Amino acid sequence: MTNADSPFEYISSAKLPTRFGQFTIHGFVEVATDQEHVALSYGDWQKDEVVPIRIHSECLTGDALFSTRCDCGFQLEKALQNIVEHGKGVILYLRQEGRGIGLLNKIRAYHLQDNGMDTVEANEHLGFDADLRDYRICRFMLDHLNISKVQLMTNNPRKIKALTDLGIEVVSRTPIDHGITDDNRGYIRTKTQKLGHEFDPHLLK
Repeated sequence: MTNADSPFEYISSAKLPTRFGQFTIHGFVEVATDQEHVALSYGDWQKDEVVPIRIHSECLTGDALFSTRCDCGFQLEKALQNIVEHGKGVILYLRQEGRGIGLLNKIRAYHLQDNGMDTVEANEHLGFDADLRDYRICRFMLDHLNISKVQLMTNNPRKIKALTDLGIEVVSRTPIDHGITDDNRGYIRTKTQKLGHEFDPHLLK
């Protein structure tokens, strides 16, 4: 199925039972870098049907180690729950730790945040842009899953623009204001003020 000239390749799919329901996991790879990504799909849909999706960037500390200094793990769980309740949907799980800077650099950024910097200042102090994520593989993944119209679960307008620029129709946005804690409220304020994320302001007081 993969075009020989494509920068991305589909690898395989398998059943993935979870505590939320039975998903199917689909594996993809960026050919030039061997970077692996996955999609989790649930339910069925017809061509041109609007499908709920979330683009979720890997967060080892939040997704797997239960950190409360970000909202990533909370949002992933909520998105999985939303998809099952809706009866169909997809998580595009991209291996782009730390908004694209990698796990060890994220730990370095956390150290700088421990000493007073915010998340944007820390990334920039390390020589990175505030957000280095690349969403180009999303079009390849969605094409493989026969999806062209989406209801996007996000607080980040950059994701809407990224999909729109890739030719995916974002029919609507569903906010995912979930997992705000005393440990991450300042981080979320920074994402709102400096990165344009859209959260319910009442939740950040």
